[in-house]
Amino acid sequence: MTDAPVIGVLALQGDVREHLIALAAADAVARPVRRPEELAEIDGLVIPGGESTTISKLAVLFGVLEPLRERVRAGLPVYGTCAGLILLADKILDPRSGQETIGGIDMIVRRNAFGRQNESFEAAVDIKGVDGDPVEGVFIRAPWVESVGARTEVLAEHEGHIVAVRQGNALATSFHPELTGDHRVHSLFVDMVRANRAPESL
Repeated sequence: MTDAPVIGVLALQGDVREHLIALAAADAVARPVRRPEELAEIDGLVIPGGESTTISKLAVLFGVLEPLRERVRAGLPVYGTCAGLILLADKILDPRSGQETIGGIDMIVRRNAFGRQNESFEAAVDIKGVDGDPVEGVFIRAPWVESVGARTEVLAEHEGHIVAVRQGNALATSFHPELTGDHRVHSLFVDMVRANRAPESL
């Protein structure tokens, strides 16, 4: 598809390959992104799950944190899963030493809120904007959103806790849809990227 949006996956740590596969299945051109110059070549970016402190420190090391903040502030569509949700938060309730965020979503998050690795689980999640049956959410050391600001839309909750949000061009989920073979959340994000590109093509 010649009009397919180019969407990067921040490839510093985490489940990068699974996101590349899911984005390709959702009709995007997917490529790993590690360096500032690669940010200039994409229409949108996925920040994968992994370890949020490690990703933030590697982003500083690779010189990509500040350019990424600038592009998100300028409206680059971005989607964060699990650790990616933490990195898109304007505030972390319980940050690790030296942990930084990219920001972009007016929310406060709690790390590892659903428990440690051995407490991981799957649950059906109804997501606003995703048609059909609930999405199967894979929660691995998952955060939740403690609270959101007026500009942030809550898209899904699980057991009374916010697990999916959107603010403008920024989307975030506590869980990992890339691990299930259900690409509807990635398709939602690809549609966001297409809509953001649309004025440029007129």
